[in-house]
Amino acid sequence: MHTDAWYFIGDDIVARDVWTTVPLDWNDPDGETIEIFAREFVAAERRNDDLPLLLHLQGGPGGKGTRPLGRDAWMDAALSRFRLIMPDQRGTGRSTPLSGAQFASMPAGEAARRLSLHRADAIVRDCEALRATHYEGRQWWTIGQSYGGFLTLHYLSTAPQAIVASAVAGGLPSLHPDAAEVYRRTFPRVAGKNRLFRERAPHLVDRIGRVADLLADDEVLLPDGDRLTVRRLQTLGFDFGMAPGPDRVHWLFDEAFADRAETRLSDTFLATVGSATAFATNPLFIALQESIYGTGPTAWAAQAEREKHEEFSDTARPLLFTGEMVFPWMFDEIRALRGFRAGVEELATREWPIELYDHARLGANEVPVEAVVYFDDMYVDAGLSLDTAAHLGGLHAWVTNEHEHDGIARAGVADRLFTALERRLGGTARTRSTDDQE
Repeated sequence: MHTDAWYFIGDDIVARDVWTTVPLDWNDPDGETIEIFAREFVAAERRNDDLPLLLHLQGGPGGKGTRPLGRDAWMDAALSRFRLIMPDQRGTGRSTPLSGAQFASMPAGEAARRLSLHRADAIVRDCEALRATHYEGRQWWTIGQSYGGFLTLHYLSTAPQAIVASAVAGGLPSLHPDAAEVYRRTFPRVAGKNRLFRERAPHLVDRIGRVADLLADDEVLLPDGDRLTVRRLQTLGFDFGMAPGPDRVHWLFDEAFADRAETRLSDTFLATVGSATAFATNPLFIALQESIYGTGPTAWAAQAEREKHEEFSDTARPLLFTGEMVFPWMFDEIRALRGFRAGVEELATREWPIELYDHARLGANEVPVEAVVYFDDMYVDAGLSLDTAAHLGGLHAWVTNEHEHDGIARAGVADRLFTALERRLGGTARTRSTDDQE
């Protein structure tokens, strides 16, 4: 269903809802189906214009399309040129969402199978169904944020004829997927972000230690009944790779205690920490975090690497926060994740491979790609990104240390990527013909 019921976002964006029915398992097209939701945005004054299409490949895994409040920096750059299509990745948002409760009673093998059907290969095929069903197979531009870079390279490996040009922000993955190598490189980056945090907020070091000691000594419950452990507290470091992240953590600990003597944690602190570490709104982000590499058993790669770094122990002081890492205990201690435990364990210990990248096709790629690589990115190792840039045909890389992982939200970043692609295509956001691809 492609509804013509347009509605306003702010004063100058209009949107409509787009639904596409697809197989749960693309290798079983006549089997169970799911719904893929997407939202189409256009500048209000250009609602009826024949604009080029831009597909937004969201971060993730398990990422839903942005729910904008207005035309921020990157949205403005997009809507000044394109009709913007934002899908919710399968299993999240309004696209037949998954929850731990659905998986709790499933045998481990079936749970793992169903989870494995929500990775990059299926997401790209969903996008192709969306393009064919609602946009008459027109080529589109793509912009991939973070995990959207994985999706972009898989798209270019499997259906490059669909794409006019691609922008990638903070998401060029290694062409040789290896979760263990990613964590080997990113743990030191996370340690560096912790050092910067302590330098920015030295007055919080002892307070954070007192919070951790209190949690270690007593059973402290969150509003949903989960126990707040020290290692769960450490996952607040997920936010350290975003520009406002350190300040968000700063202000959280600013209100950590309910008394001046700092002996009782405040309700505000517990509610905020509980919400920030519950992953209730995006459980697939945690459940699929390591299996997105599709190379076989990851054997809990982040946990294995953490055990090599004593400074990340929950008993270490100063207490260090962890980054974009998933650990097996999370599926025991966090309510929204418990139902996924058996399936995730199966994915971590058995073969569930996918073919992410066609190296020959990517090496010969002719689709223009502009990518910004954030040199100090905590989540995506710049060294691995630059190695990919050297081996991907048609790719120009802009390397900068002026932005964190969320740099696409800063003024000028998206516009620079789109402008560079326009110049390479002849000066406008135009659609190349199929003949130009062959």
